[in-house]
Amino acid sequence: MPRLLPPAAEVRASFLTAMKEFQAEGRGEADDDLWVSREIRLNSGRWADPDEFATYVERLRADVLEESPRPEGHVPATTLWWVDDEEYLGRLSIRHRLTARLMNIGGHIGYDVRPSARQRGHASAMLAAALPMARGLGIDRALLICDEHNVASRKVIETNGGVFEDTRNGKLRFWVPTS
Repeated sequence: MPRLLPPAAEVRASFLTAMKEFQAEGRGEADDDLWVSREIRLNSGRWADPDEFATYVERLRADVLEESPRPEGHVPATTLWWVDDEEYLGRLSIRHRLTARLMNIGGHIGYDVRPSARQRGHASAMLAAALPMARGLGIDRALLICDEHNVASRKVIETNGGVFEDTRNGKLRFWVPTS
């Protein structure tokens, strides 16, 4: 049964296959600022080396700490992987607080499901599992944002109690209770 877990080097082979799936659908391009694309651009050349991958996993785990180095404008975040045994199915990040930019693009929680695992309820289940964790971080209502035309993501958010607030620059904004 799939569950949210901290990033783990043990799922490296499946993670690499998932990243190839994302690349095959065009993720990783310079004009795509979503998490998976940024990670592919910055790290894909190093993931093949098990030691480099282990270092990558440790960096993701350390991002929860306020003192961890991160790009300007980024906030501490808890990254979790949706894993079934050692099969990487997707990832979810909970940003611990919002910046002005995250209020318009990004929100508290972002998620990706690998292409071969889509349309099986994984995104809805990931978000449902993450909401109590967000509550534990002091987030009473989580802001979730999706593209206007992303019907699947909108359904995931609404399934988890998302209440539509508004549209900004082609992005739909929802508040989701965490309890």
